[in-house]
Formats: sequence, structure tokens, C-alpha cells
Amino acid sequence: MSVKLIAVDMDGTFLNDKKTYNRERFRQQYAQMKAQQIHFVVASGNQYYQLASFFPEIVDEIAFVAENGGWVRDAGEEVYNCSMPRDHVNQIVDFLLTHPDIEIIVCGKESAYTLKSYDKSFLDIAAHYYHRLELVESFANIDDTILKFALNIPDEKVPEMQAMLDAKLGHMLTAVTTGHGSIDLIIPGVHKANGLRLLQERWGVNDDEVVAFGDSGNDIEMVKQAGYGFAMANASDAVKAVAGYHAPHNNEEGVLEMIDKALKGEAPFA
Repeated sequence: MSVKLIAVDMDGTFLNDKKTYNRERFRQQYAQMKAQQIHFVVASGNQYYQLASFFPEIVDEIAFVAENGGWVRDAGEEVYNCSMPRDHVNQIVDFLLTHPDIEIIVCGKESAYTLKSYDKSFLDIAAHYYHRLELVESFANIDDTILKFALNIPDEKVPEMQAMLDAKLGHMLTAVTTGHGSIDLIIPGVHKANGLRLLQERWGVNDDEVVAFGDSGNDIEMVKQAGYGFAMANASDAVKAVAGYHAPHNNEEGVLEMIDKALKGEAPFA
């Protein structure tokens, strides 16, 4: 089968560790993707507005599975967004606030929200990842559609915190790792693979025509579902365990290397 969809995670995958990519190389590849009628999808745990900033020239042409599948857009058009029940949001906030070593970002459709009282170093990092970010006194009166929670946690505590969050909140949310010191709380079943599935149905694309790249726990379902599921050389062991294929390191333009092979019909796409 030919390739009809290429989906890329961003941090640790499409982007190098300096949070950039080879724009000229990708520009040429994207022109070839269009000529071959291959859809390009950005599939990330990050906020849509931040993701869109990486592709200003084509933002209204490509598709986004943002917020770990919580918000899906295609060529500027709304496809899907989830919505956490308000009582769940309140229960989750109340529980998280009992753990002072967790810094909380509530991810809404219009903006993300975090507490003014957090350390400036954390707020600066949050502002980098959330191009729409409101600093609030409390999370009590947020008027927005809530898509997920993003948590900042000391690296060494991530495994135990993930297990604890699943145990305490698993009836409402699933805890997934997104990279160093980061855990997202998502609605069960609302993940990147679900977002891709919606786009595949929209475009008539089968799983065996999908190429997907990832490196972290929130990529597992997407990499596992894709006919060509790639783990980066720098990926976690959990992603490598479900991936049928492997790509070079994110700092070696590993995704772009594999896209070249897909466009040329070279192995493993031959």
C-alpha cells in the first residue's frame, strides 16, 4: 500500500533539542507530499496555538491533533474537541492542589491557565509552550472548554506520580508521560490515535497507509496503530516496544530522513 498520511509528534521527534527543525528541507518535502496527495498531521500534546506557530505558511493546509487528541483541526476547520465535565475538573483540581510538588496547567480551548503564585522559572517555561496562557489567582472560575491537564513534576517522581494519579483519578482520567517531568491527564480514549482515526475516516485512509513518529508515552497508541509506526532513536523503551520501525535521533533529522524514504518509495516503504 502507498503512504497517504504522515503524522509527527513534535518535542523529541520532529523538533531537535533546540526546538527547531530544518525548514528548507521540510518545505521541499511538503511540496512533494502535496504532489503525491499525502496528508501531513502534527500530533502533539502541546497547545494548538503553539503548534501552529511552527508552520505559519501552511497552517491552513495541514491538520493538527493537538492537546494529545483533545482538539483536532483540518485545514483550518474544526473536526473535534473533547470537553471535561465541570464536576470532574473541580474534583481533579481539588486533589492536585493537595500535592504542592505538582505544578498545574489547565488546558482550555481558548487558553491555558496556571497560577500566578508559581515560581517565575516555571511560568517562563509554561509561556514558551502555551502561546495563550492566563495567570490566575485560582482555578475556580475558569470559563472555557477544558481539554486536559498538564502537570510539571520533578523528574525522579514521574513514575510514582503517574501510578498514584492513575490510582486516584483513573475513573475520570488517564495519566500519560509526555517527556521529562511532564504528565498529561487526558480523558480515557481521547489520545493521539483517536484523533488520527477521525482524520483517517474523514480522508478515507487505512491504518496500513499511515506513517507515525513518536518518542514518549503519549505516542504509544498512535505508533502502535499506524502501519508504519516509528520510534525515534531517543524514544522511551515503552515506545520502542510497540514500534514496528525505528528512525534516527531527533537531533539527526530522523523524521525528515524517513520522510525522504517514504517520498521515494524506498525501504521500508518499498
